[in-house]
Amino acid sequence: MFLEPQPLTTDNAIGNGRVAIAFEYDGRDFHGWQFQKSGVRSVEGELAKAVAKVANHPVDLVCAGRTDAGVHASHQIVHFETSSIRNRRSWVMGINTALPSDIAVHWAGNGAADFHARFSATYRRYRYVIYNHAVRPGILRGQVSWNFRPLDEHKMHQAAQALVGEHDFSAFRAAGCQSRSPIRFLERISVSRKAEFVVIDVQANAFLHHMVRNIAGALMAVGTGEQSANWIADILATRDRKKAGVTGPAQGLYLVDVGYPAECGIPEADCGPAFLRPWFTPEENRPIEPTHIHRKQRQDV
Repeated sequence: MFLEPQPLTTDNAIGNGRVAIAFEYDGRDFHGWQFQKSGVRSVEGELAKAVAKVANHPVDLVCAGRTDAGVHASHQIVHFETSSIRNRRSWVMGINTALPSDIAVHWAGNGAADFHARFSATYRRYRYVIYNHAVRPGILRGQVSWNFRPLDEHKMHQAAQALVGEHDFSAFRAAGCQSRSPIRFLERISVSRKAEFVVIDVQANAFLHHMVRNIAGALMAVGTGEQSANWIADILATRDRKKAGVTGPAQGLYLVDVGYPAECGIPEADCGPAFLRPWFTPEENRPIEPTHIHRKQRQDV
């Protein structure tokens, strides 16, 4: 979960201000991060209830990045304000006791005075996992995407490099995206094969709604030979979502890292998800230092 061990100590006072927590969740049975209408499960709804029990008052959670229905996170960050004071073990173990089994908190700590889970973040990193086999997955159902056609990961990787840098990503933006600007800086993207799994690993300063899933869908079209490697660059230039093909299924997508300046005090992630981590080298799982720092502005949607 973390590059360095984070002991659940009892000799520290956390609270009486802004508290940050790091956690993971299995998104299969959630309708995304955000609060939904009564009776519909959301990650925010379940987590807010559990935190409130430990804090002994209602809380408003602010997350690093909202995820859609079915999308997972191995390293998500939120903050909240509280007048309560607990030690790290009490926050973590207490919240987990009140949580359902598909969410787990791993760390809690005081955020710096101006720390903000969303606006202080310098990058987000996702991994999109495709099970590339003629037969659909059983055990991993809901945890990976599936494509029964053989995928050429080398061709996918080559095509994906056209996306690196600062671009207008309108062609990979959901119709309902509420961001004021389609401009994003994509730090890096790689496509690699691990036996029967193809993994898309992508990092940017921020992402548009459905951006990673739309990129994954387009790259799969390249990987199967339906489209040429140059097609990704071509559709990026059109800025037309209708040109980019289908959206990749939600269940293959994992938020694996959110980066912050060192002074924020948020522990660095050993990028997952857990079942994927051993397939990569320790260096490949380490956070990638961004070259383009552009924090989201508070007036952004």
